[in-house]
Amino acid sequence: MNYNYSVATRFMRYVQVDTQSDPNATCFPSTEKQKNLARILAQELRDMGIADVELDEHGYVYASIESNTTKNIPVICFCAHMDTAPDASGTDVKPLLHNNYQGQDIILPDDPTQIITTTKYPYLKERIGDDIITASGHTLLGADDKAGVAIIMDFAQYIIQHPEVPHGKIRILFTPDEEVGRGVEKIDMQKLGAQYGYTLDGGERGALEAESFSADGATVVIHGISAHPGYAKGKMVNAMKIAAEFIDALPKDSWSPETTENREGYIHPMSIEGVLEKTTIKFIIRDFVTANLQIHENRLENILKEVVSKYKGARYEFSVYEQYRNMMDIISGCSFIMDYAEEAMNRAGVKADRHLIRGGTDGSRLSFMGMPCPNIFTGEMAIHSKHEYVSVQDMQKAVDTLVHLVQVWEEKGA
Repeated sequence: MNYNYSVATRFMRYVQVDTQSDPNATCFPSTEKQKNLARILAQELRDMGIADVELDEHGYVYASIESNTTKNIPVICFCAHMDTAPDASGTDVKPLLHNNYQGQDIILPDDPTQIITTTKYPYLKERIGDDIITASGHTLLGADDKAGVAIIMDFAQYIIQHPEVPHGKIRILFTPDEEVGRGVEKIDMQKLGAQYGYTLDGGERGALEAESFSADGATVVIHGISAHPGYAKGKMVNAMKIAAEFIDALPKDSWSPETTENREGYIHPMSIEGVLEKTTIKFIIRDFVTANLQIHENRLENILKEVVSKYKGARYEFSVYEQYRNMMDIISGCSFIMDYAEEAMNRAGVKADRHLIRGGTDGSRLSFMGMPCPNIFTGEMAIHSKHEYVSVQDMQKAVDTLVHLVQVWEEKGA
């Protein structure tokens, strides 16, 4: 498109706002500082001339761009999350722009041991000549998902500035706490009022994702028996040692994140905490086939039962809770939303690449809340790390894709 994109400058401004979420918090949002970016976005949307903008008490930003067509078009939502992952610091992010990248190693100046290379990140070879944005070495960048936020904001600006572009009603949604699995916890779906949606939270240019993991969490509590260590023979049962034996009994060459790929599921111990008398282990359980979760959970409990049974007086608790489900279970019933996105990418000069997500997005849960919601690329790469980077041109192509996408929806309308 012949357009003076604002996506890069917006992105570099947004990443400097610390919005890291907290997995241990019980409040919502999990960190109040996420609202700092929410306030900025709400005001910028108003400054564009968008009248219907709301920042609610939970930190969600809702906005509407009204339809300019007489056709009956479903309301479409574009969604991105504002928070950044707890895996690396999001405080004092210093975005650096590397113009006309030519394949060289990128040494991050605040910590020269942090080096981004094409060997470690082969996708960079496809971005020769692009402008690459990185952090400075002490923090993550926050492209996940401030690239998505900036793309939606630049798209909104384009639509407002180009009223000749035909489109139905567009809803914009920015969410907190996606990184800690709570991104849609307080969404008012009736207020949102969209029939279909797209998250902007994908990676490589052309990525179009409608299949995610189905996900459960499991909590194991092992109960031992306490005794004075000086007189413990035949009495003490150490819950921590049982927990260690249980973890050690899990397969070493399969059934884990580090040994699986593609459509393979896994179980993953995320944390362990305890004392002699009581030790708690938290797991995540993932598979693309929802029914397989029960198989994984039964297998895990059988291993646990076998280990605990060796220790007289020891006992365990095993509980499972649902996290999210494979959005393909919903999207398969309205596959045209994927076809429309692919057509939009084609018009933007992008080759669509449909593939699965070995993870989940807000769209996974939104799909089951009544708004089928596949995921579109942003260019965010090496996420959750100090090596995180994004191509400016990838973000611009995502803006183009959204502009074409609303037109495709309008053309298909009655």
